Amino acid sequence: MIRTATPADIPVIHSLIRELAAYERAPEEARATEVQLHEALFGERPAAYAHIAEDDSSGEPVGFALWFLNFSTWRGTHGVYLEDLFVRPSARGAGHGKALLAELARLCVERGYQRLEWSVLDWNEPAIGFYRSLGAVPQDEWTVYRLTDQALADLGKA
Repeated sequence: MIRTATPADIPVIHSLIRELAAYERAPEEARATEVQLHEALFGERPAAYAHIAEDDSSGEPVGFALWFLNFSTWRGTHGVYLEDLFVRPSARGAGHGKALLAELARLCVERGYQRLEWSVLDWNEPAIGFYRSLGAVPQDEWTVYRLTDQALADLGKA
């Protein structure tokens, strides 16, 4: 079952983010706190949204999708950028990842958004195969750039 996250889900979302960071070989980079997540998802001006995948038999959370709106100047509409999609290894293969993506696709169609986009690490072959099986197409001609930490601060002072 897929459901919209509630404030009570913050601890599980935080835990799943840390599990995702460990899976992606970067546990030290997952520095978000539960307070930050609560503000981002449920504060006065939410910056992101989340859905929870629950095991059908136990009702236990087994995965999540955290996303936010982006905008396409070419299409002239919003889209959804999927920041994180994670299903616990013990729950993989049961359709939770597909159900999370299907829910986001349903929201896009319902709201007139024309894109659902995300990034995947180039070494994550299981995820790449899964996304391709759904009809997702890699945007190989694009390279993601990122400013963080000191480089971000330095440019902000320029």
